[in-house]
Parts: sequence; structure tokens; C-alpha cells
Amino acid sequence: MQGLLRSVWDEPRPPDAPRRVWRDWALVGVLVPAIVLEGMLRTDLQWRPLSMVYALVMLPALLWRRRHPFAALAVPVVVSAVIQLVTGADPAEQGAVAYLLLLLYALARWGSGREAVAGLALISGAILVAAVTGQVAAGGDVVGAFTVVLSALALGGTFRYRARARTREIDQVKLLERERLARDLHDTVAHHVSAMAIRAQAGIATAAAHPDAAVDALRVIEAEASRTLAEMRAMVRVLRRDEPAELSPGRHIADLAELAGRSRVGPSVDVEIRGDLDDVPPSVGAAIYRIAQESVTNARRHARHATRIEVRVAADDASVRLHVSDDGDNTATVPSPGYGLLGMIERAGLLGGTCEAGPNPGRGWTVTAVLPRTGAAA
Repeated sequence: MQGLLRSVWDEPRPPDAPRRVWRDWALVGVLVPAIVLEGMLRTDLQWRPLSMVYALVMLPALLWRRRHPFAALAVPVVVSAVIQLVTGADPAEQGAVAYLLLLLYALARWGSGREAVAGLALISGAILVAAVTGQVAAGGDVVGAFTVVLSALALGGTFRYRARARTREIDQVKLLERERLARDLHDTVAHHVSAMAIRAQAGIATAAAHPDAAVDALRVIEAEASRTLAEMRAMVRVLRRDEPAELSPGRHIADLAELAGRSRVGPSVDVEIRGDLDDVPPSVGAAIYRIAQESVTNARRHARHATRIEVRVAADDASVRLHVSDDGDNTATVPSPGYGLLGMIERAGLLGGTCEAGPNPGRGWTVTAVLPRTGAAA
């Protein structure tokens, strides 16, 4: 229990809290006339002018609830408690003041652990002040008030946990894609370096009739190749999960032909490759293949009533473009990016390119990736 309290107390604020957006201004714009109309139409308000002024003056706190969650809650709570203690009036008697629950939610969602604990203590004190001044009946009303407060805080904490879990999953996908890219690069380069080492060894074995300088040069090549291969294996071993090094070349754009044809279940795949791709770096070729493979897999799994998947690769002097589309039914709502798409975006970004996906204007779904021909990693 003590460890749990300590972890809550030491909890930092979530990073990158969003700034004010148009929805915040729209919310304030809707609440202003609601407060005015309620104040004018309700006949059971005891402190009509005071409650209207309080609700309107405290309303801008909603605009700062993410960046300054504790201050946004503390100001209206403290002002309300002071008014109750000095005058005995209840400035928060209007129903529209229920927007204060959004401040409680924001405190649990965007505040630090210390701010959440301080905010809970502050709102608890305000409820007790209301009970002392007679604004809230002791017993059931106090329990109800605490139930509402704790519910708002629990809701904010739930969304905070879900957002953190989602962030961890996205980070894991990105790290996994970095590992895959590193493995592809390692396997390709290791293949060529191993060939260099073998050639150097063969040159040494047959260099008896050649000048000594050639033998020395071959020894240097062998030493440098062996050293480079050892350093690469030591570096990538950290990224691998106890898997042996593969010295065969990785996938390339030419391997896209394996995706073509009609499977037993699902749509057929048509692959078309245009342009000069002979000198495309292995990293770019492997990335194009992986993105296309993931796109075709997603289309076969999720494209409803699809009969055809088109894979188009085109290269020019500056870039290599991939276009994968299907003719399935578009859904009414666009789904959130899955982890496969996040991995494709991460791989393209590591190579200095872009990857986008979305529904077509008519039917189907399209994935487009553009990678620099040089394969420069970011």
C-alpha cells in the first residue's frame, strides 16, 4: 500500500499535453448562453446574480485545464469556499457549474501525482466547508458529492492509463521495426563483407606468383573485412533476440513478384515494377518489400469483398514510390492506425521517406510510400 501511494505521489505529468483547440472555445461558447439562460429562467435560485457571475467568471478555467490542471481547479474551488465562509451563500448552485467536473477529470488525466493528491484534498475541504455552512446536508449529500468527485477522478485516471498503454505499445512497434531494419541492413552488408573476406583469403592462397605488395594488400582487405564484420555482429547482437546471423541477402524489390498471383482464399495480387532499380540500396529495396508485404497482408485480411490488389513500384532519379491499393468496400468510419501501419511509417521514416494510408474516393484502400533512392537514414 505504501509503495502504491509513493508511486502515485511521484507520478509526473504526461508529456505533450495538448494546447487549446477549437473544441475548447466551442465548449465555452455553448456554456455562456446556457449559464445566462439558466440564471434567467430558474425560479429556485437563491443567489441569482452571484451564481451567474461566479459561473461566468470561472468558466475560462476550462481553457487552461490541460496545461495547468491544478490551478484551473484550485481557483474556482477556493473562490467558492471563501464566498461560502464569508457570506454563507452558495455560488455554485447553478446546474451549469457542473463543468467543474471537467476540471477534476483534467486533473487526473493531465496533472502530476502531487497535483492530483492536492486537488483531491482541496475539493474534499470544499465539500466539508459546504457541509459546515449548511449548503450541503450532512450524510447522504456529502457521500454523494464524494462519489461524484471520485468518479470524475477515476475516469480521468482510466483514460490516462489507456493513453500510456497505447504509447508503450506504439513505442514497442517502433523499436521492433528498428530492429527489423537493423537486421535487414546487417544481413545484406554482412553478405557482401563475408564475400570480401573469402576473396581476400583466396587471393592470399594463390598469390605465390604475384608481387608481395598484392599479398600485403589482400591481408589488409581481409583484416578490415573481418574487423568490420565482427563489429557489426557485436552491435546488432544487442538488437537481435538470440538469433544467429544470416549471411544471405535480405528481401529486395525483385522479390515482390512472389506476392503476385491468386491465393486460395482472398483477392488476387497484381505486381508491376517500372524504372531502373538496379542500383537501389538494399535498405530501400528491403523497406519497399516489407511495406508492400504488410499492405497486401492487411488488404487480404480486412478488405471486404475485395477481388484485386494492385502493387505498383516506380523509380526515378530521386525516389522510389510504392502504391498498393485494393477494390474492397470502404467502411463508414476510418479506423485508427494499427500497429502494422505504424511499423511501416516508422520504417519509411528511418530511411528519410514517408508512408501514408487511407480510403480511396470510390472503393478500396491505398497505401503509398515514397523513399529516397539513396536510402539515407534519418
